[in-house]
Amino acid sequence: MFDKKSRYEKLETYKVADRRERTVVVVPAPPAPDQTALGLHIMKQGQRLDHLALKYLDDSAGYWRICEMNDVMLPEALTEAQEIAIPRKRS
Repeated sequence: MFDKKSRYEKLETYKVADRRERTVVVVPAPPAPDQTALGLHIMKQGQRLDHLALKYLDDSAGYWRICEMNDVMLPEALTEAQEIAIPRKRS
């Protein structure tokens, strides 16, 4: 169901009934990664997290690590931030 590199790939899913009594498969939230901060980035208008992830982490799909470092679930939550914490690149 998930890419082998995904942090969700090894999580066990479970089933629940929604409000309309449909059975849906749920993927639990993965544990936060153990990461240290590289530093702070001063945001400029129009900057996107995927671009910052490519710049600092060499992985545009790593934007979620910046979200985790800043304790937000959605990238949009950081659009008005003046500065955001950037995690160190993994070796």
